[in-house]
Amino acid sequence: MTKIVDSRRDFIKKTVAGTAALSFGGALTGFSAKSYAQIIGANDRIKVSVMGVNGRGNALAQNFARQDNCRIIHICDVDSRAMEKSIAAVGKIQDDRPKAIPDFRKSLEDKDLDVLIVAAPDHWHAPAAILACQAGKDVYLEKPASHNPHEGELLIKAANKYNRVLQMGNQRRSWPNVIAAIKELHQGIIGRPYYAKTWYTNNRGPIGSGKKIAVPDWLDFDLWQGPAPRENFRDNLIHYNWHWFWNWGTGEALNNGTHMIDLARWGLGVDYPIRVSSAGGRYRYSDDWETPDTQTINLEFGNNTKISWEGRSCNGLNIEGSSVGVMFYGEDGALKIDGGNSYTVYDLKNKVVKEVKNDTSIDARDITNPAQQLDALHIQNLFSAIRQGTSLHSDIESGHISTLLCQLGNIALLTGETLNTDPKNGHIKNSKSAAKYWKRDYQKGWEPKV
Repeated sequence: MTKIVDSRRDFIKKTVAGTAALSFGGALTGFSAKSYAQIIGANDRIKVSVMGVNGRGNALAQNFARQDNCRIIHICDVDSRAMEKSIAAVGKIQDDRPKAIPDFRKSLEDKDLDVLIVAAPDHWHAPAAILACQAGKDVYLEKPASHNPHEGELLIKAANKYNRVLQMGNQRRSWPNVIAAIKELHQGIIGRPYYAKTWYTNNRGPIGSGKKIAVPDWLDFDLWQGPAPRENFRDNLIHYNWHWFWNWGTGEALNNGTHMIDLARWGLGVDYPIRVSSAGGRYRYSDDWETPDTQTINLEFGNNTKISWEGRSCNGLNIEGSSVGVMFYGEDGALKIDGGNSYTVYDLKNKVVKEVKNDTSIDARDITNPAQQLDALHIQNLFSAIRQGTSLHSDIESGHISTLLCQLGNIALLTGETLNTDPKNGHIKNSKSAAKYWKRDYQKGWEPKV
């Protein structure tokens, strides 16, 4: 998606092109923003605000700060402790400290702000991105794109209506060896690929039974809940465990399945499915965890192809030698992309015929910053789209589809039904029980609107 670039940014359009190699060099070899402080004037850098910085958001804030054509101007979080920690970390990278703005909506009022990074919990992803679009800001949106399918469709409408650049954070779309693997797949290195098996494994522990306690003085819990219907604060919710509660999170399928299902969809050249089924549950522990810790999702497509996902949150035994990955099966062989920037091609006799190895260190189980140097490429793709109108590697239309596939898996699980879906838009056919999950209930006054 592209948009008109205003005159205030004309200088950077010319500068970015001339310093692209230097920018990528800085991103990939660890140079700090201070190293390039004189190359691009402070007033011409892309000005960024970060929403949600306890975990992944703090890593993103530091990575964005390391880009020579960027300046973090605001850090926003409902947790005052996390906000101050991130401000200090970013301040050590760039030559000034960002301003603390607890409510990101106040940040959006700043006319100098260019981009909002949304790294808050899943229930805030789409509503915050929509508000940013309405405020005339571009958006870097962490996956999943939305909490439910309806919100994904609203995101597409918002990006189009307000003419904004909206990129989803499925960073592997910008990793060079992953791009090369998909290109080889499309060129027929294993013949016609017809099945993609994807997976994620981990050894997550129990979260226990939470106690309802007073909200800590460092937390604005009302703003944290935002569009979600109100529930009492409990001591095993914040931070991270919200992933496993349906009111705020979307489970492992969208937390980590989105990445690999996105690659599978890209490799097979498919969009919306025709049929979806899923099975699983909370099998390992007896605690407050609501979403599945063990789940399989099956997605069938109209071009006679299939994607499957296996998620094991509480047993980390690798599959195909990797904790996370995708294996494409074709007429003449198989191609594996593991959790890193690498791929392996096999023939039908299981012989390795090509192997492209990682060129940087990656930890797929690092929940906050598994691949900082490679992710910088995704950031620069966003900046290039904003300044020069180049194509996004992951625009919101594509991000919505990959998110929706995982959401449909969760809906199939919750209803116990095999879903028949419209291959034109992914909508569920002939099931009232499943259709009710297309949209969620919202706290009155917090409903996202376009």
